[in-house]
Amino acid sequence: MKRYVLFDHDGVLVDTEYWYFMAGQRALSRVGVVVDRDQYLVDMSLGRGIWVQARAAGVDDPTIDKLREVRDAYYQEYLRTEPIEIDGVVDALAELSQHARLAIVTTSKRADFELIHQSRNIRQYMDFVLVREDYTHAKPDPEPYLAALSRFGAAKEDALVVEDSNRGLRSAVAAGIDCAVVRNEFTKSQDFSQARYRVERLAELKDIVIAAD
Repeated sequence: MKRYVLFDHDGVLVDTEYWYFMAGQRALSRVGVVVDRDQYLVDMSLGRGIWVQARAAGVDDPTIDKLREVRDAYYQEYLRTEPIEIDGVVDALAELSQHARLAIVTTSKRADFELIHQSRNIRQYMDFVLVREDYTHAKPDPEPYLAALSRFGAAKEDALVVEDSNRGLRSAVAAGIDCAVVRNEFTKSQDFSQARYRVERLAELKDIVIAAD
């Protein structure tokens, strides 16, 4: 049995991956850069952002710094106005919390995370949340998940990571933790061959947590 479940956030608990991409794409369109979505997904899986394509197009770093602020503003606009709920998440967490202790380990910035959860019922099931400001090295580095294990005082074999991206999967694998990848339409083309489990929805996790040896 898995006693601890460590959830990625974007694309797992809320449907935000696409809107983060759209915000970056919209920001770069201001300087005439057309973003290649497939290349973005490859870069994302390697822990790189949309700015790789900006630099390849000749955009300098001072301009990129300004565009980050523009991207962040667009993203928060989407978070306030677009539907980002994933059906069944709250019910699945309520059920799962009866069998394991839960936490969120995300690369989301604290400001974005707080905006998302102003009126949602997800955090009540979590022992804690680690956002981007809470660790030094982001996924696919193992540090975020190792930090969560340390916070729980948990052994690797007692934990399960839930991810939707190759970047997050690689972080879990590097940390030595079993990973269940949940289907996400935006990231479905990425390589998940290292995942211990593949699920269509979070409701399937209870059986994995209970049956895991």
